[in-house]
Amino acid sequence: MSNRSTSKIRILSIDGGGIRGVIPGTIVEYLETRIRAVTGNKEAKIGEYFDMIAGTSTGGILTSIYLMPDEKETGKAKFSATDAVQLYMKFGNKIFHKKFWQHFKNFSFWNESFPSDNLEVLLEEYLGDTSLSQMIKPCVITAYNFYERRAAFFNSANSRKIGGEVRDFKIRNVARATSAAPTYFEPAMIYSLSEAPQFLIDGGVFVNNPALCAYSEARGLNFSDQRVLFGNYKQPKPDKPAAKDMLLVSIGTGSSKKKYEFEQLRNAGLIKWLPVLIDIMMSGNSETVHYHLVRMWDTLDDADKQDYYRIEPDLKTASPEMDNVSKKNLKLLKEAGESYVFENTEKLNEIVDKLLLYN
Repeated sequence: MSNRSTSKIRILSIDGGGIRGVIPGTIVEYLETRIRAVTGNKEAKIGEYFDMIAGTSTGGILTSIYLMPDEKETGKAKFSATDAVQLYMKFGNKIFHKKFWQHFKNFSFWNESFPSDNLEVLLEEYLGDTSLSQMIKPCVITAYNFYERRAAFFNSANSRKIGGEVRDFKIRNVARATSAAPTYFEPAMIYSLSEAPQFLIDGGVFVNNPALCAYSEARGLNFSDQRVLFGNYKQPKPDKPAAKDMLLVSIGTGSSKKKYEFEQLRNAGLIKWLPVLIDIMMSGNSETVHYHLVRMWDTLDDADKQDYYRIEPDLKTASPEMDNVSKKNLKLLKEAGESYVFENTEKLNEIVDKLLLYN
């Protein structure tokens, strides 16, 4: 660091994966706990120690919670990482709750699996009327506009610009849109603060791992501008940072390398292929993004190439299903996150050291 005139931009990216968000949530909870232990600041919250957070689907919900502003103090986060995990542990069974008639055979062939009411009520309870532009740090939350046939990137920095009302939304609506997974929840119709409509589904249909999106968005931002980045930093932050100016931590929601037999699929129709395609699409995108980021960071000097981390926890005995909210599976998901922490404490502590170094 002695040869640098600026600090690095610290970026957190979290994949999609439904209730499996418990796993990255648990890992981030450890990072926050470690920060509190090292700094002695018992009120430290994870949103204050990254300069940008990106998320898709369940990762988008976590992003929204981490970056919610505290009404009492500018630049401070309202929620802790523990608060975020508890959203899933306490209310996961409400988010993925079927009404009586939805249990009937073949219902999901003709309708979404779950009503969106409970999710919307929960998001309103946690996120209120806070807008995207009020997030304490830049964020990138993904969705897909199926009416206009284009990817949608909700970036809080863009929403702060002059005339940004058309790109500014209530964050609860953004969280609802990014998690509108086809066949699970109905699509989301949301309005910007200027009342422009958007017709959206889950960003996981095209970018389940948003780390490369976070990199691209960060490249265009002037992080020295306090209107973009709140915080009391020891060193100046770089504008339009390159890879060498970034610490990028990308977290998956639990790898599920389920093998599909040739005979199982050789004559399969749509019904058999659909769940297989969704599984391959999600894991394939995450692997592709990781591949490109590894190649990018490999071009850097030795010291800088160590600042990209891909954390892909193992599900252990937890179910890979994105909607399995049984008490047993919630416990197994939490244990899978804790198991990763136990087995990789040294790496996670190293990340915390860098988060504090680049403050």
